[in-house]
Amino acid sequence: MKRLLSMTAACLVACMGTQALAADNALVTKANEYFKQVPTSIPEIKGNNITPERIELGKDLFFDPRLSASHLISCNTCHNVGMGGDDNLETSIGHGWAKGPRNAPTAFNAVFNIAQFWDGRAEDLKAQAKGPVQAGVEMNNTPERVVTTLKSMPGYVDQFKKAFPKDADPVTFDNMAIAIEAFEATLTTPHSPFDKFLGGDSKALTPQEQAGLDLFIEKGCVTCHAGVNVGGEGYYPFGVMEKPGADILPANDKGRFEVTKTADDSYVFRAAPLRNIELTGPYFHTGKVWDLKQAVAIMGTSQLGEALNEKEIDDITAFLKTLTGEQPQITYPILPKSTAATPLPIDMQ
Repeated sequence: MKRLLSMTAACLVACMGTQALAADNALVTKANEYFKQVPTSIPEIKGNNITPERIELGKDLFFDPRLSASHLISCNTCHNVGMGGDDNLETSIGHGWAKGPRNAPTAFNAVFNIAQFWDGRAEDLKAQAKGPVQAGVEMNNTPERVVTTLKSMPGYVDQFKKAFPKDADPVTFDNMAIAIEAFEATLTTPHSPFDKFLGGDSKALTPQEQAGLDLFIEKGCVTCHAGVNVGGEGYYPFGVMEKPGADILPANDKGRFEVTKTADDSYVFRAAPLRNIELTGPYFHTGKVWDLKQAVAIMGTSQLGEALNEKEIDDITAFLKTLTGEQPQITYPILPKSTAATPLPIDMQ
């Protein structure tokens, strides 16, 4: 009798294990309908031949503060590769210590976004790279001064020749942007627990994280946050069901409307990519929300019209933390030397 009972118990345990495995596998299958793994190779970019020479040049330019008028601000200042690809500030500090109008998006995995900036005004990373260099509240420089600066340094002239061997005059503002784009294409973060889960390892996520993933799909978060970047693929109104307070959604920032001048695009923004989201606070285009759980709760009421309970918020937050991938290992470059012909820095005051 004891033997029969023990055999029955063993069968029950085995059955429960089989059922749990089937449930795990079903969630893996469901997740793959909406999401894709971050590629482990450098993605191809239309109009940019990604070569080692362009990547190396782009890396130097990304870290070089001499692209700014003050010689103080580099791309890395606001998109710090050691801090999740952004600066962890509400809004970035630029020339003259001016505060920018919006929170700096992460540069990590930005190559997978449909467009760049919160309002999508830059169609790709090449166009994006040109914006901050010229913005008065950011790097406050001009294309002409940038080219003069780069041509004044023999080290850069040699690098541009190697990166753009077919160009008679390779040191141009456009080529600067192309090289930065090539480097940024390498700033991807594969091998997150979620990527492993998508690859078929159902044990890569804990039961709570899996519950959060299931909620993320079933509640409708996936409507705006899907694909490789778990977002960044489309534009959506902020406050579909209930508009947040004026601190989170200020009346004077109408988002994509400023690009399209279409009334329907008022308060429409590109859906934030959620890869590495636990590293890139504060959140939303205003950077007013510092706590990830609070951000999840706000999205529940604003976008889904649902007040998520504490457990649901905890579970979804736990899932979001599984989106943190392997961070790029970047060695800070030794930059080309300035010469007597290099334009002097402009005072920040």
